[in-house]
Amino acid sequence: MAILKLYGAKIAMGTRRVATVLHEHKVPFELIQIDLMAGEHKTPAYLKNQPFGQSPYIDDDGFILYETRAICRYIAAKYSERGLIPTEPKANAVFEQAASVELTNFDPSASLIAIELFKQTYFGAVPDQALVDAQLEILDKKLDAYDVILSKQRYLAGEHLTLVDLFHVPCAPMIGAGGTDILTRKPNVARWYKELVELSSWKAYEAGVVTTTAY
Repeated sequence: MAILKLYGAKIAMGTRRVATVLHEHKVPFELIQIDLMAGEHKTPAYLKNQPFGQSPYIDDDGFILYETRAICRYIAAKYSERGLIPTEPKANAVFEQAASVELTNFDPSASLIAIELFKQTYFGAVPDQALVDAQLEILDKKLDAYDVILSKQRYLAGEHLTLVDLFHVPCAPMIGAGGTDILTRKPNVARWYKELVELSSWKAYEAGVVTTTAY
């Protein structure tokens, strides 16, 4: 069987999210580096497989899939023995609830903040501080609810790590390293966040994704 190919920029947030999930499942993969600065993601060859011209997409032995959360769900379903998507109906419902929380309550602000910090870290751009400050204020209020959830359980969907927790990388670590204590000022969020950034699957690609064929 052909090795899974991950097409994306090694430092791009979506590429690192997918690589983290691949690492959790010990799936060998080859990174096909896409030069975003040169506009390679907007070429006809790339758009054939990712019509929105975004990063990343995968080629799993001829099966093409894009959108990071869809890719991550596919990997977790294919390698279900890792148990990152619960299958018991009630546990799965709680998982889907947590997945909706991440998508609608965390990501809208976190992704905007992370993009500004990403541009500053990797390209030396001056961040839009007014935007960052406004979104940090919104996110801080959302994290109040996270703290309540995490006061009752270890992870966002229960007592075990799930794909939902991994959906928070790399935005949460990027925000946490960006000079704000927003992820460490609330005790239960801080505990969860510390576990998240210490995962070997995240630390493996913290500096950028590389082809990984052995674990």
